[in-house]
Amino acid sequence: MPDECSVSALIQRLQRLLHLEATGGIILMIAAVAALIWANSPQAHSYHALWHLTLGIGAITPSLHFIINDGLMTVFFLIVGMEIRREIHDGALSHLRAAGLPILAALGGVAVPALIYLALNHDPLRHSGWAIPAATDIAFALGVLALLGRGIPASVRVLLLALAVIDDIIAVLIIALFYSDGLALHGFAIAGAGLLWVGLWQRLGIDSAWAYVLPGAILWLGIWIGGAHPTLAGVVLGMVTPVRVLRQPSPPVVRVPVALHPWVAYGILPLFALANAGVSLDGIDLSAGGARGVTLGVVLALVLGKPLGVIGVSALMVRLGVCRLPPGVSWGGIVLIGVLAGIGFTMSIFIAMLAFDDPALLEAAKLGVLAGSLVAALLGLAWGVLYRRTLRGVTDD
Repeated sequence: MPDECSVSALIQRLQRLLHLEATGGIILMIAAVAALIWANSPQAHSYHALWHLTLGIGAITPSLHFIINDGLMTVFFLIVGMEIRREIHDGALSHLRAAGLPILAALGGVAVPALIYLALNHDPLRHSGWAIPAATDIAFALGVLALLGRGIPASVRVLLLALAVIDDIIAVLIIALFYSDGLALHGFAIAGAGLLWVGLWQRLGIDSAWAYVLPGAILWLGIWIGGAHPTLAGVVLGMVTPVRVLRQPSPPVVRVPVALHPWVAYGILPLFALANAGVSLDGIDLSAGGARGVTLGVVLALVLGKPLGVIGVSALMVRLGVCRLPPGVSWGGIVLIGVLAGIGFTMSIFIAMLAFDDPALLEAAKLGVLAGSLVAALLGLAWGVLYRRTLRGVTDD
């Protein structure tokens, strides 16, 4: 059956990537802790000075912060786009019946946290943070699953991966629709030229990744000039990557992520965490209503909203007969997925930086992301241990 083939392919993919993702998640955590310690140490001034250091030649002098967040993170979004492309082609999103549960659960996992955040933040100046808890950090989530060992069924890992991919799709759409102001049409004309160049190369059968660097750069530049966040260029490029080739043993949508994934997991994402997770605790006044509301809203949205949205919508859809649980996934597994979905970190911090210009609110949002993701990870570990014991008891019986 197609669904069984999709699950089998995803299981094989997970087995190849799990060690990389788990190790990358640990490095990401170390980088975040290092940033927190550095930003609250006597050398805190050097932390902030480093990321505002400008590099370049002549009039082009981007800061190191811009190079990481707007440049290097494009590579991360490129892999996200390719993963989405693969899932649509031959993964959990290739068949509506198999994709129904993760799609609806992911939508619930976005809507409920947003409502919780908005319920605690009535001030219009804080409304823009509603999307901060939208996405799931798959590196952290798979890292927690790796700590739980092989006692967790592979089908649970597959469903978590599918939900995280859909979360990424939703987050990308949110960034494009709600965090792109003052759009300039001439910029998108430039981006269109870059995309046409990509299409021409594909039409000519050119499948060397290096050949797409220049048209990809033009696409990035056009989106940046157009007023949207330039990292969306990575998603667009990933989404149009071919899934079939004639002359190569594997298509670019497979080869490129394999080549880039170590650089992203071990380099770009930890660097992003180091540059952005350094929240100065002295600079946050949680006694002020605005900062307290943002921090509390993000924490509760991640820790309570995500599980409630994922589990609640899943239960409702199964109850109504719209979807059914995949083979090998029990309700205990759904609870584990819902809790781990509350680990937002990378994408949550990324959206927070787009949502708030006010440094105080941004720092409060980052603190909420760090605290909420940590609590979600610990709760996921605790529930995972209980769930694993339950599965062993069933097996023994």
